[in-house]
Amino acid sequence: MAMTAEIRDNKLCIEIDLQKPEPSASGKTLVVASTKGNVVTPVVIDGKPVTIGLNAYIKR
Repeated sequence: MAMTAEIRDNKLCIEIDLQKPEPSASGKTLVVASTKGNVVTPVVIDGKPVTIGLNAYIKR
């Protein structure tokens, strides 16, 4: 999983690789992108790094 994050025009822009759809833990959805937990990014706001936890999925 490759993810990048940056601030552009006062917006947090996140880019993450898509993966082959795979069932979620519950089996109700198919995950197409995930950080698989929280990831600390190099983006800093008020002197603190931004942490992102992202799941993108489609319904079965």
